[in-house]
Amino acid sequence: MAAARLGEAANLLDGLSIAVLLPCYNEEAAIGQTVAGFRAALPNASIYVYDNNSRDATAARARDAGAIVRAERVQGKGAVVRRMFADVDADIYVMADGDATYDAASAPALVARLLDERLDMVVGARVTEADAAYRRGHRFGNALLTGMLARLFGRSFTDILSGYRVFSRRFVKSYPALSTGFEIETDISVHALELRMPVAEVETPYFERPEGSASKLSTYRDGWRIMRTIMTLYRIERPLLFFGAIGAALALLAVALGIPLAITYARTGLVPRLPTAVLATGLGIVAVLCGFAGLILDTVVRGRRELRRLLYLHHPASGRDGT
Repeated sequence: MAAARLGEAANLLDGLSIAVLLPCYNEEAAIGQTVAGFRAALPNASIYVYDNNSRDATAARARDAGAIVRAERVQGKGAVVRRMFADVDADIYVMADGDATYDAASAPALVARLLDERLDMVVGARVTEADAAYRRGHRFGNALLTGMLARLFGRSFTDILSGYRVFSRRFVKSYPALSTGFEIETDISVHALELRMPVAEVETPYFERPEGSASKLSTYRDGWRIMRTIMTLYRIERPLLFFGAIGAALALLAVALGIPLAITYARTGLVPRLPTAVLATGLGIVAVLCGFAGLILDTVVRGRRELRRLLYLHHPASGRDGT
């Protein structure tokens, strides 16, 4: 079954250009193995290694392994992804990390899934039994962020932080890539969900880093950045709900403060706590302003979403009968 699947994938890839994109920072211990793995899995692909100011021999090791080596001087994975998506031209893009933790042998199956179902993105959902490869704290954080994304946007992936993804050309060339750091995977996921792109997940093995390779991910700092990214995107993409919730909370507080004053005024004709009355009135005004701000921004966002959708549709779909 697996051999037949890979044979079918090879037939689908006839005439298609594939680019393997590997963002790297200080990965001299693993980049050669990573490039070799993808060269064996996708022999006709062009493999690009983008060196992000490494202080070791990452670029030299990648070049020795046969990769096309380029540099991105703006620090951060998001900046590297933005540069790769802008510079590299291909029909299908395979993105992974240069630390040899993702299973390169799974790449043909991910590409075949993308082409079979005419998808725009396939995520390699990580599966591992090794705690050293995928620490429990990171698993918990991933699950927490995945659940938050599902609650905010209605649907999600099981592994939104996976760096192993296959993209269609229409996805890559319509994605603005505004994030700068490790929150780029979250931004990519939200972009796909927001435009209702056809996407899928495929479980793939996840391995420990080779000896001498160290993770660049900071659990708390990058986790906070990812959560902040989700909230920022929610404010940008769901302004009516975001500002409406704030306005509703302020309105409830204003009513809670104002009811005792209204009762006292109805009985005595006096307003005994003038500062409280001013505060309740101010909260009510701000609540109304939040509601109108949400309505106005929701109209603006709808126009932006329509433009992004048109840009996305400008590129043909990948699949059996078209590229």
